[in-house]
Amino acid sequence: MPSHSDTVPKVSFGVFEADLQTGELWKAGRRVKLQSQPFRVLTCLVERAGEIVSRDELQQRVWGPDTVVDFDHSIGTAINKIRDALGDTADNPRFVETLAKRGYRFIAPVAIRTAALETSTSGEGHVSDTVDARDVPGIATNADAESTSTHQDLPVQGAALSSPKSGVWVAAACLAALLAGIGGFYAGSRRPGPLPRIERLTRTDWIAPGTPATESLPASATDGLRIFIPVISGGRSVLAQVDVRTGEIQKLPLPSEISSPTLGDLSPDGSTLLLRNHLSPESEQPLWTFSTGGGTALRLANVIAHDATWMPDGKRVLYAAGNRLFISRPEDGTSTPFVTLPGRAFWLRWSPDGQILRFTLMDPVDHTLGLWEIGRDGRSLRPILSDWTKPSSECCGIWTGDGKYFVFQSDRGGSSDLWRLDGKKIANPVRVTNGPLSFAGPVTSRIGHRIYFQGAETQSLLQRYDAGRREFVPAPGFLSDANRIEYSRDRQWVTWTDLQGRQWRAKSDGTELIQLTPDSLQVFHAHWSPDGKKLALMAREPGKAWQIYTVAADGGTLEQPLHENRNAADPSWSDDGQSIVFGRIPDIMGKEDGPRALQILDLRTHKQTQLPGSEGLFSPRWSPDGRYIAAISLDQRRLLLFDVAARSWRTLADTTVADPVWASDSKAIFFHASSADMQPIYRASISDGRLEQIANLSDFSGGDTEDYFFCGLTIDNIPIVRSRTGTGNLYTVNLDSQ
Repeated sequence: MPSHSDTVPKVSFGVFEADLQTGELWKAGRRVKLQSQPFRVLTCLVERAGEIVSRDELQQRVWGPDTVVDFDHSIGTAINKIRDALGDTADNPRFVETLAKRGYRFIAPVAIRTAALETSTSGEGHVSDTVDARDVPGIATNADAESTSTHQDLPVQGAALSSPKSGVWVAAACLAALLAGIGGFYAGSRRPGPLPRIERLTRTDWIAPGTPATESLPASATDGLRIFIPVISGGRSVLAQVDVRTGEIQKLPLPSEISSPTLGDLSPDGSTLLLRNHLSPESEQPLWTFSTGGGTALRLANVIAHDATWMPDGKRVLYAAGNRLFISRPEDGTSTPFVTLPGRAFWLRWSPDGQILRFTLMDPVDHTLGLWEIGRDGRSLRPILSDWTKPSSECCGIWTGDGKYFVFQSDRGGSSDLWRLDGKKIANPVRVTNGPLSFAGPVTSRIGHRIYFQGAETQSLLQRYDAGRREFVPAPGFLSDANRIEYSRDRQWVTWTDLQGRQWRAKSDGTELIQLTPDSLQVFHAHWSPDGKKLALMAREPGKAWQIYTVAADGGTLEQPLHENRNAADPSWSDDGQSIVFGRIPDIMGKEDGPRALQILDLRTHKQTQLPGSEGLFSPRWSPDGRYIAAISLDQRRLLLFDVAARSWRTLADTTVADPVWASDSKAIFFHASSADMQPIYRASISDGRLEQIANLSDFSGGDTEDYFFCGLTIDNIPIVRSRTGTGNLYTVNLDSQ
């Protein structure tokens, strides 16, 4: 069968676009590496989308009849590389399906792009730059009530043509030629339940994804014309508005009192936002109102909350503090209790008729997310979808304006997708998206069933600081997947937590590599014992609290020296290896009841002793020489030092603090001022408290690093960081197209 790449130069499927002439593959606007031979196989499959393409056909098309190769191996390798590029799997395919002994089939909806109809790429506001093959079974179309070719709120920017009428005829002619030329191009997959077509609204990559693990859910709201949403600017999250027609993004001119805003909700009349200032990591924050038209922010009197929404009447505010909900009257500052919950409530959303409140409940001990609902009278509290996933990971739901659908997000395998329930039903959800990006933070248009949501893919790179070049450069290859790193005190060994939360150990040159923990255990970080024979881990099983474990450096059985039904964190060894100092988690990782102070655990007797004066501190680090214990205040605004001999505390640094790491000689401690402008890494001298800035956000080449975190130090006490970039954009879909 002849190739149609000359007549079908560009195709798109999901968030991918393939140029069949140049051999380029793009994902959400970013180039994806795919070798030429796998790309030719992909071309064959896409051109016959919906049909089975046999291995013999692929052999003829890609390798030719006279080439002598191991075709079974070569085709299998090409298919695997295609799946890797698309983020696909053979067990649960979204794009390439394997049919045993028959061949392969491309199963995703495919849209065709032509040069004659290619839209402008200037500006930030494109929704779709594809032309859909209408009336061809199986090809993704937008022929619904709000299709992109007729959609009033989301117009496609057309190419410059001589006149509107001539443009229509050119489009029709090109489309007819294409359909005639490709014949069986996606003649129709008979697979049930096709997903709706997703369109991209913005192209800036600025949209800020939330982090549920740190009580930061990706909230957004709309008044029908604008979407209010956080975006990344200068390494920090700021609030912006996105025009739903053009995708244009404008930062909101917020007053300095709320310079780091977290969005609660928008009033029913679309005039007033509820905001919290999340500059510090404290969970409960003052609540502010701000007019969408600009002006002065007003603080709600006597309200400290971690989330809030308007009551259906638009006059009172429902807010969450601790594990309770309260109703506040802004005019007189009075609050009345509404209900006590079995956890902390976020993303509070009323049904359109104001009779049901649905919200996300976060358990601060086992760190699970779940959807709950309660009646307007404060009764009939119950979970929904409680047994749907284990552990539960559903959050962030919202109704369409008429109450027909309830859309929410669910995290499975580290990537989130959107699902919907019909109206007030609490079972049998229907999938709305299926990757390959993480889709989250749905918001519904006020009229109709169009929804908007974030699509994000975070990319990260491990780098070390090069003082001579005054910039970060790639770290050693065997550590490329490392998240938190520590070298043994003799500098012969290195251990690290990878991006999946597994703990590894190797020689400093990368040899003798072993995995120390099972895949089922999520490790936050680990620290070497002074003799290099053991590691102390902060880790947890799915759906359970953080606990302390120890494991031999050569591998073996994990031991749990402490058994508590609450979170224990940051174990750090004494210089003789007989004791461990540990703390509790900060509010940002889940606020829980109970005192939070540092404890010393004797590993021989298992006796606990509270470190004097350590109330309200966390993240302890024992110095290698055993003389000091460093710790951070729970608001992360002070780094303090405990003199073990004198049994007294002093403040070493008075700035934002995260991830302290001792220098190997105990003469200094490094930390990351992650909430400060440009996020500097400091070296604090123990003798005199002098702060030396080592590096900051400006030291990354390329200019597209959004933020980074401090992973540890090299053998030579040089900072290692993981820089993060991401494609964060707004996408849209019409639920009626399912």
